[in-house]
Amino acid sequence: MKLPRPTELIVAALLVLGTSVAAADEIKIQHGGLTLNARLSLADGKKLTDGVVLMVHGTLAHNAMDTIANLAGVLAERGISSLAVNLSLGVDDRHGMYDCTVTHRHRHLDALPEIEAWLDWLKSEGAGSVVLFGHSRGGNQAARFAAGRSHPSLQRLVLLAPATWNATRAAAGFENRHGRPLAGAFDRANRLSEAGRGGEVLAKHGLLYCPGADVTAESLVSYYRADPQFDTPAVLKDVKVPTLVVAGGKDTVVKGLPEAVKPLADGKNLAFAVIDDAGHFFLDLFAEDVADLIEEFLAAGS
Repeated sequence: MKLPRPTELIVAALLVLGTSVAAADEIKIQHGGLTLNARLSLADGKKLTDGVVLMVHGTLAHNAMDTIANLAGVLAERGISSLAVNLSLGVDDRHGMYDCTVTHRHRHLDALPEIEAWLDWLKSEGAGSVVLFGHSRGGNQAARFAAGRSHPSLQRLVLLAPATWNATRAAAGFENRHGRPLAGAFDRANRLSEAGRGGEVLAKHGLLYCPGADVTAESLVSYYRADPQFDTPAVLKDVKVPTLVVAGGKDTVVKGLPEAVKPLADGKNLAFAVIDDAGHFFLDLFAEDVADLIEEFLAAGS
């Protein structure tokens, strides 16, 4: 039997006592036969009962990347607690960027039940209202959770540079990164999946940011099928909670986000803001700008 580490015991005791944790502490839960982990940052003098932002990172990334870690820090300075998760991507107790030498068995929508598992954990710990936050691909996954599922703890949604999509751009991106057309690789993977052989490994096919990586057929299909819901603005109409979308004015990763979201924003159910000089990752002082927008968004609903 694996015994909990001392830090885990301390965190558990502090949560039971309702005491705030001064620095980020790792929380672990079990889900689908895997250990999931997250970093809990309770703001000074705050408890989970005061509410929390549940943060989801982007493609193959992790909760200690600068975008997530910096934002968690500046939110805490404003009295806003956060729980930044590591999506498992099919790896037990995963930390750091996804290792491209590991066969890709994860699927895009695997994130949704993991988000639900963390919401359930927060509810079990007596957490107050939860704001679901997602960056980049995590923004699409968070939006799709909020659009397609309900949870009593989920009260608001914040999307930071959420992913946009169109079929032509996706195909061009695959060919540019992996050196061959998407159609052939996708057709092979799709045939295997439809034949009930989605777990079969396609050697050296590549996936996302990992050229030459081994990938299961169902994993490749999940990320490259023609699905309009990969385009986050198209999902927003189905989201059932007040939402804030933030774009970077110099974002070269997410294409066409301001043009797609601005016409939808009514300032009430959907708020939209552009941080003019920010790139896709909102580094350095841009995290302060994001935190200011989140603080204002939350205050408007209180």
